Amino acid sequence: MSEAETQPQSQLIDGRYRVLGPIADGGMATVYRAKDERLERVVAIKVMHTQLAQGPHRDQFVARFHREARSAAAISNPHIVQVYDSGTAGGRDYLVMEYVHGVNLRHEMNERGTFSVHETVRIISQTLDGLASAHRAGVVHRDIKPENILLNDRGRVQITDFGLAKAMSEATLSTTGMLLGTAAYLAPEMIENNLATPQGDLYSVGIMAWEMLAGQVPFTSDNPVTMVFKHVHEDVPALQGVCQGIDPSISAFVAHLTARTVENRPVDAAAALQELKTLSSRIGVDGWQYRYVPADTEAAGQEATSPLVGTLPPNPPAATGEDTKPSPISPELPAASASPAYEKTQAMSPGTYEHQSSPNAATQAIGGRTLANDGTAAANNPTMTIGLMDAPTEGQVEEPSGDNPTAKTMPQKRSRLRKPVVITTIILALLALLMSAGAAWWYFLGPGSYYSVPRPEDLSCSTNSACRITAVKWKPFESTLKVAGVPFQVSEEFSDKVSKGEVISTDPGDVGGHVSKRTGAKLKVIVSKGVRHVTVPKDILDPTSAAGKKPMETLSQAGFTNIVHDESKDEYSVDLPAGAAKSISPKPGTTVAHNRKVTLVLSKGPMPVSMPDVTGRTKDDAQAAFDDAKLKPNYSEEFNDSVPAGSIVSTSTKAGTQLHWGDKVDVVVSKGPETVTIPDVRGKNENDAQKTLEALGLKVKISAPLGDLTHQVRFQSPDPGAQVRVRGNDGNPTVITLTVV
Repeated sequence: MSEAETQPQSQLIDGRYRVLGPIADGGMATVYRAKDERLERVVAIKVMHTQLAQGPHRDQFVARFHREARSAAAISNPHIVQVYDSGTAGGRDYLVMEYVHGVNLRHEMNERGTFSVHETVRIISQTLDGLASAHRAGVVHRDIKPENILLNDRGRVQITDFGLAKAMSEATLSTTGMLLGTAAYLAPEMIENNLATPQGDLYSVGIMAWEMLAGQVPFTSDNPVTMVFKHVHEDVPALQGVCQGIDPSISAFVAHLTARTVENRPVDAAAALQELKTLSSRIGVDGWQYRYVPADTEAAGQEATSPLVGTLPPNPPAATGEDTKPSPISPELPAASASPAYEKTQAMSPGTYEHQSSPNAATQAIGGRTLANDGTAAANNPTMTIGLMDAPTEGQVEEPSGDNPTAKTMPQKRSRLRKPVVITTIILALLALLMSAGAAWWYFLGPGSYYSVPRPEDLSCSTNSACRITAVKWKPFESTLKVAGVPFQVSEEFSDKVSKGEVISTDPGDVGGHVSKRTGAKLKVIVSKGVRHVTVPKDILDPTSAAGKKPMETLSQAGFTNIVHDESKDEYSVDLPAGAAKSISPKPGTTVAHNRKVTLVLSKGPMPVSMPDVTGRTKDDAQAAFDDAKLKPNYSEEFNDSVPAGSIVSTSTKAGTQLHWGDKVDVVVSKGPETVTIPDVRGKNENDAQKTLEALGLKVKISAPLGDLTHQVRFQSPDPGAQVRVRGNDGNPTVITLTVV
């Protein structure tokens, strides 16, 4: 029994709105027909359910109520259902809205199957006109679908349920991680990028137009995950493929609205409406009258129904009991009537569409939660019944009359029935216990306790074998996970086998793997960054740098994994120490894949050589020998009485000694015999003259044939000014003879 069934009609809300009767009961609220006694007009009142008003998520639902009021109040357009008032009574929030007598578009679609181009354009143009006002006010509806398009008794469109609407500046698909809206009409960017835009509303309008003309939505599936996946990854098929013969401009217009990318759609509803007006002027009479009739309809001989205006049922009967004494609103309100008049007419308000069910219209909850058709979570109600249900009325038990013999035997019948009733009660109690246990198992241990990892679109799986998730494109798989509601955690790694942007592995790793809902677990996804690229150090050929001193180790630390070094090709070097890099390919500073071959030639250091024998050879000959041995001579000169000038007197290293390229050798070059100029010492004292000459390295001989009386030098030989050797070939000093008297 619904919460509305236990209350009498004619209750007074806030001393102003008298409840006349229920219209519809949805997952979030019940909608009532009421009379505004202050303004003397009929209105629709949407009252939040008690379990939501008192539940743990009350703030979320109240915020949606207020958002719906603000969104609708900000828009002034005859094609938008107006919100008059809002408030709280009995602890439950309510909205007072315009009362629309008519049906929603889903009802007409179920009745008619397909629409003519003229009927479709009329409804779509009015819908776009209403959305244009919303978009100008900065409001995105986010849930356009046939259930939210009301057709009043004059056939005019009125858009309802702005409960999912948000201002464009803050518009995203969901703030709770759940996909909101109906799967068949969701725009790709709403699913994939969590982004709600005016173009998203146009996409939904385009899908709705496609369905009106073709009799079905372009994408159909029993699985809402598969359906939204198609919206993201497939283009909407051309309308002409189904409606052959339709005016091409109509097909092109619908294709423009349903373009997969936002940029390829009109910027907003006003632009789309102007485009529709422009093409309407070019459609001929036959184009307006075109209506697609499916083959099964033709076979059954069905005729096209009449235009919308005139096909609507009459107004519903007014509720009785208006003279009942007013009373404050209680937590419960009257039940939705099951009378044929209500079921047929469905006096529409922003809640009545919740009872129009069809395979394409049922609002889906993606990610393990159920949504009512107004997009809200059905709290404490995993399975919602769509439609107005007959319900027994308490207290309506017929009393037996005196003429009724059945009445006299009722005590006996009650006695005979008591035992079966007890047995039935016990059985029902046991069944309830088993169902509770089963529900507990399902929730804590069974399928309700985990998410199942979906199969990526581009992954082929063999039958009866585990299907590993690897080498599949990440972006489409990410969309699949978001649609399925599976929480995930992404990390990136380099891979030599898996291309950049593809999945390397997941944990759990197989399709159908379980991710616990109870422990806050997430599917771990490793995405490939492609082959790792590294750079050859720029200073690797500099033997004084850290990289040049240990080139092999440096390349390994940089990340190169295919280093080729052939010792047989290493070379001696005068300048480079052993182990330094002599050459490398690719060149220093080049960035390549880490597994690309890097060829390295190392230095073996200076080559060993023998000291050449250069003693007695001319300096030029000695230099040539040193050049051949790549030795570095350090020359010095000295006088030598036995070695000609310019020849090598001696070396610091003996001939034949092993040296290496670049070693230094000290070399002495002869300047020839040392010579001096004989000074004039005549007339000087014998001793002074002798000292002067000996100071030059000469040897002095004194001759005194007449006696040494004055000790004065009279003659010298060789004569003054003569150039003489200091030493002779025998190495002895040259003798200078002085004659004294």
